[in-house]
Amino acid sequence: MVARTRYRFPLPPPLRRKFTALDRRLDVHVLAAAATAADAEAADDDSFELVPPHRPRRLDGPRFYVELPFRVARQLRRFEPDAVVAQSPYEGFGILAGRALAHRKPTVVVEVHGDFRTATRLYGSPARRVLAPIADLAARTALRRADRVRTVGPFTSEVVREVGVEPDASFPAFTDVSTFAKPTEPLPPDPSFLFVGVLERYKNVGCLVEAWRRVARWEPRATLRIVGDGTEREAVRRLVDELPERTSWNRRLPSRAIARALDRTSALVLPSRSEGLPRIAIEALERGRPVLGTRAGGIPDVVQDGVNGLLVEPESVPELADAMLTLARDRSLLDRLADSSRRTADGLCLTPEEYASRLETLVA
Repeated sequence: MVARTRYRFPLPPPLRRKFTALDRRLDVHVLAAAATAADAEAADDDSFELVPPHRPRRLDGPRFYVELPFRVARQLRRFEPDAVVAQSPYEGFGILAGRALAHRKPTVVVEVHGDFRTATRLYGSPARRVLAPIADLAARTALRRADRVRTVGPFTSEVVREVGVEPDASFPAFTDVSTFAKPTEPLPPDPSFLFVGVLERYKNVGCLVEAWRRVARWEPRATLRIVGDGTEREAVRRLVDELPERTSWNRRLPSRAIARALDRTSALVLPSRSEGLPRIAIEALERGRPVLGTRAGGIPDVVQDGVNGLLVEPESVPELADAMLTLARDRSLLDRLADSSRRTADGLCLTPEEYASRLETLVA
C-alpha cells in the first residue's frame, strides 16, 4: 500500500484496528511518509517503510514523488507483492513507473478518494497551479493504465468516468467514528455553527467568512466556531478580530474535543468547492447534527437536502447565509433535520473488517 499519508508511531488505535484487520487477510506492507524524523525511526516494523520529512518543507512533497518510483522498485524486488494499492492517481503514476524499473508485473490498484484535480488548483500556494497540466496528465495516465480502479462513492466514480475509465469497485474507506457514536446530546438553545477542516481554497473559506458577516449582522444570537489551519488563515484571523464575541477559532483539536464541539453546535457548515467523501460530515451525522453543505463533490452523497441537512450552491454567499439564517430561526426544521441525522449515518462508513474483506476481494 503506497500513500503520501504522514504516519505517526506508535499508530493511533483506529489505524491499528485497520491494519490488524488487513493483516488477518493479507500480508500488507506500507510505503508512506513519516510525520517527523522520529516517526520514521520508530517505524521499525518490517511492514512499514516511512520516508522522513525533507527540509525545506515546501520541497517535501516534490521530493517524495520524484523518489517514489525508485522506492517502489526496491520494494517490488524485495517483497514481490501480488498487488500494489495506490492511495491516489499520483501515487499510482509513481507505482507504474516503479513497476517498469523493477521489471515486475504486480496488479496495480489505484484508489480515488476525491477530485484529484483540486490538489494543484485549490490547495496550497498559487505556485501549485503551474503544475496542474502535468499533474492532470500523470493522474489520467495512472487511471487508464491501472489494472483496477476503486472509488469511494458516486461522485468519485463520475470523476473516474470523465477520464474514460469505469471503476472496478466503489466502497468507502474505513472511517473510525467510535468517538462520535454515542447517545445524541440535545441541541443548544441558541443557534451555533461549526466549521472543521483545513483552511484552503477548496474548502471555500472566503465564502464562509462573507456569509458569516451577514448572518452575524442579521441574527444576534448566532455564533460560529472554526477549527482548522492552512493558507487561508489570515481571512479567519481578520474575521475573529472583527467579530470576537460571535466567532471563535481553534487551529487544531483532537477527535474527542471535536465531538464535544459538535455537541455544542446546531449544525456543521461545509461550504467546500470540492470534497471526496466528507468524513467530518459523517461524524456530525453520527453525533446527531445536521450538515449545511454545498452541491459539490461527495457532499451530496452524504447530505440529503431537507432530510439530514441543507444543500446550497458552492459559490453563493447569499445562499449560504440564507440557509444559516433559516436553521438559526426555524427551530422545528432544525429539530427535524437533527432527528434524521443519526439514522442516515448508517452505511456511510465501513468497519475495519468490512473494509479488509472488500479490499481482499478487489485485489484477488
